[in-house]
Amino acid sequence: GWVQGWEHGPLGFLLLIGVGVVWLRIAHFWSYIIRVMQQLEGNGGNRERIFYSDDSMRIADNGTDFTARISMSGTLGNLVLSVEDVRLRDEREFICQVNGMSAGNAESKTQLKLFVFKESFIEGTHSGVSVTSDQPSLIASCEVRKGYPRPNVTWYRDNTLLDPNVVTLVTRESSGFYSIESKLHYKVAKVDKDAHFHCRVSYSVPGAVEAADSKPINVTVYYPTTVVEIWKESPEGLVKEGDTVVIRCRGDGNPPPIFSFNRNCQDLLILKGVTRTDSGAYQCRSLDLDTDEEAMGEMQLDVHYLDPVKVIPKESEVLSKGESLTATCSAKSSLETATVWLKDGRQVGEGPMLLLEDATFDTAGDYICVVTARPQAELQVTGLVHIIVQGAPEMSDPDSPTDIEENMEMSVNLTCEAQGLPKPTITWSVSGTEVLRRATANGAVSVATIKVTADITAFCNATNQMGADGKSFRIKASKSCPLSGWRETTSPSVMHGMKKKVANKGSGVIIVVIIVCILLLAILGSVLYFLYKKGKIPCGRSGKQDITKEKASKGDIVVEMKSEKTEDAVLLKGINGEKRPSNDQVIGGVGVLRPTGMGCEFRVADAQQVYYMCVH
Repeated sequence: GWVQGWEHGPLGFLLLIGVGVVWLRIAHFWSYIIRVMQQLEGNGGNRERIFYSDDSMRIADNGTDFTARISMSGTLGNLVLSVEDVRLRDEREFICQVNGMSAGNAESKTQLKLFVFKESFIEGTHSGVSVTSDQPSLIASCEVRKGYPRPNVTWYRDNTLLDPNVVTLVTRESSGFYSIESKLHYKVAKVDKDAHFHCRVSYSVPGAVEAADSKPINVTVYYPTTVVEIWKESPEGLVKEGDTVVIRCRGDGNPPPIFSFNRNCQDLLILKGVTRTDSGAYQCRSLDLDTDEEAMGEMQLDVHYLDPVKVIPKESEVLSKGESLTATCSAKSSLETATVWLKDGRQVGEGPMLLLEDATFDTAGDYICVVTARPQAELQVTGLVHIIVQGAPEMSDPDSPTDIEENMEMSVNLTCEAQGLPKPTITWSVSGTEVLRRATANGAVSVATIKVTADITAFCNATNQMGADGKSFRIKASKSCPLSGWRETTSPSVMHGMKKKVANKGSGVIIVVIIVCILLLAILGSVLYFLYKKGKIPCGRSGKQDITKEKASKGDIVVEMKSEKTEDAVLLKGINGEKRPSNDQVIGGVGVLRPTGMGCEFRVADAQQVYYMCVH
């Protein structure tokens, strides 16, 4: 509690600044007598001395309420009267009398005031309140215990002062303290479901009025449902056939009402493996048992679908070469669809129709139509159209070179490939060895090896029940090295295989071989010219002239030349010093270097590819 005193009189005064502590300030006297008295209540204004002090003694009077609780300290001019264990009945008037002997007598009075306030307690209703109640409902109660002087209680809703129906019960205890219980009765509305209520206790303190707020509370407000919300919880996005659909229902009332769907009675509806027949309007109703009010929500469920495709022609379609065909692909869907046509993984058309004009053998194959629903990309179906093109055989590469030049006694590989259905049979007009015969997707291919013994024309004939086609190869037998430099003498298909082999061995090796051959021929020509000038090689002389050193070191290349009439060929000594019986020299493991009458030729290993170079 708080204690406060007021002072009166010109001579001295009492000032109480703490709990039960009084300061007595006395003017300076040489000698004095001090008496402290209390004003007795209901006793006709009588006084009772409670303390005595003079020059020689300080003593509390016996038999008073203050005998054991009062004391005086300090020196003359600054005496302090202390009251310990202040009680509510100590609130009264205290009188200080001073006898200053020759200076005269004087007295001062002070009123002791006590202030007591503890905390307040608030408690809300536990049962909740309904907006449908006709009378104000009990919201909360606020209790203040042992307050003095009497506190005042007011009510607030979200810091706004209320003027509600308030019932206040005030109790004065035997100790003199006040206990107050204030109950708030208030007619709530739906907006009060989020409101907070609190009580404010106002109490007096020395020289002012202060207030203490209780903790805010929120009460449960019951109100009927007016709006029902129904929505699809899953799946997200569009619904397609086969999905599991979850539909929920929610109302804005409290407590939540009982819901009923148009198909069952609960706030959750689960549809497994939906089909297009599950599409339609779904309703959710709520019924308030207190007011019998009904609310309803509704939503539209659309189950999307994409039926299997219908393709025309349904199965394989046989076309004659030059005919046209329009293929169609369609699928019934609840959404907009897009159609594309694919052949061998490449798009060849767009839209539900595919026009195939002037059919060729390349037209044959499988055409896949892909129908996709927009924007539901996972809704996709496919169909297949198989096209077969019939016709007389047709050479696959009619514009490829057919003129070939090759050395005598050499062999060439001739390739003949034809398209046609039924699959053609390929025959050759010359004798030879057929090294390859196989069927292709739209025809057949044959590869024949022919030995060159003279100029010859070879015919390749492809035939089936619907006709025939052919191709001729003119092979010119060569006895000497042509003067046209390097040249290829095989058909394009064989050349392609040789180029792959050469590429596998490394094009750099071939270049090195060519350069070495050119340098050797240049050196050989210089040596022959030098010897001819010296007269050591007569023009037209037959027989063999040895122009090599007697002993060749390892790593040298030695060349012996004979006239065209001799049966011996040029002998090459390789890098490893070994002689080959066939007068051939292996170059880098890639091909064979062979001397000829006017120079040398280079043949790629395992292929019929020959390069010529001549020296003039």
